[in-house]
Amino acid sequence: MDTKKVINLATERLNEMPGHIFDIISLEKPKTIESALSISKIVSKLSPLVGNLIEFNTVDFLNKDLNFKGVGLWKRQDPGFPDTIFESNIKPTPGFEIKAWFPLATEITGRFKDSQDHFLQDQTYVTLIAWLPENVIYGKPKIIDVLIVSGISVAKARDSHYHNPPDYLVREPQDTTDRTANLQQTNTNGYKIQLPQNIVRKQEILDRANAIVSSWGHNGKNYLTTVEYQHKLEELQGQFTYRLDTNFAKMGRIVHDEINAFEQKIYNTEFKGKKIGEWNKLLSRGNEDVIKAALKEYLEIKDLD
Repeated sequence: MDTKKVINLATERLNEMPGHIFDIISLEKPKTIESALSISKIVSKLSPLVGNLIEFNTVDFLNKDLNFKGVGLWKRQDPGFPDTIFESNIKPTPGFEIKAWFPLATEITGRFKDSQDHFLQDQTYVTLIAWLPENVIYGKPKIIDVLIVSGISVAKARDSHYHNPPDYLVREPQDTTDRTANLQQTNTNGYKIQLPQNIVRKQEILDRANAIVSSWGHNGKNYLTTVEYQHKLEELQGQFTYRLDTNFAKMGRIVHDEINAFEQKIYNTEFKGKKIGEWNKLLSRGNEDVIKAALKEYLEIKDLD
C-alpha cells in the first residue's frame, strides 16, 4: 500500500460520514418557545467545541476501517500539521487537515494558512465537514456532508487569490527547522499596503511601489515560494508600510471552486423543512415572531401546558 492508496481508501471512508450522528454531546430539546428562541441566538457558540470533538472522533471513524488494520493507525496531531496523520512505514506520510464547519455561522471561518511547500508530494488533503444538531438547535451533532480536496489545490488557490503586489503580499514562513516542533512555523501570512489619505502622496507611493514590482519582469506578480522571490517581497515590505491581515486565509474567502460549490450545496440542502441557508438567515437576522413560528412548525417546540 502506498500514500495515494491510503488517501483514496480514507476518502472513501470519509465519504460515508454524511448522515452519521456523533454521540459526543447532546443539546436537550427546549421546553418552551422562549428558551428555544434564546438557544437559537447562541447555538453557534458551541461550534468551536463540537467542531473539535468531531475532528477528534473522525480519527476513530477512520481507524474502524478494516482496510487499515495491520498497516497503520490514524493519529491526531496536536499541535502539528496536518492534524491527522497515518502512522505507518508508508512515505510520504498520508494526512488530512480536518475542518469542521457549522453552517449556521456567517461563513466558513476555518483558516488554511500552510505553505504550498508542505504539499509538494500531494500527501495531505483537506477535509471539510459540515454539521448541525439533529434538530437545528438541539440534539446530537449530525454530519450533513463532506468535501475532500488536495491541500496543494487549496494553498495555490489561496495564494493566487490574495497575492497582488504591491497592494497585497503573501509571505512564506521563516526557516524555523532548528526550533523544537512546537515552535516551528509553517504558516503563510497576508499583508495589505497602507496608504495616506492625501491623494497626491498616495499616488506617489503607488507609483514607486508599482515601479519596483514592474522591475521584476512580466511574471513578477506570480506567486512563488522560492527564497529569491520572497526576498523581493521582503525588500518591498521594508520600503513601504504594510498591515498584517487578520482575515487572511479564511476558507470561505480563498476562492477555491470546489469549496465554493460545496458551500452553496450545503446552503441549498433541505434540513428540517427549510434549506440550511434559510435557517442561517432566519436565525441570524430574522424577526423574533417569525423565528418562533418556524421553531413551532418545523422543530415542534411548543410551550408546556
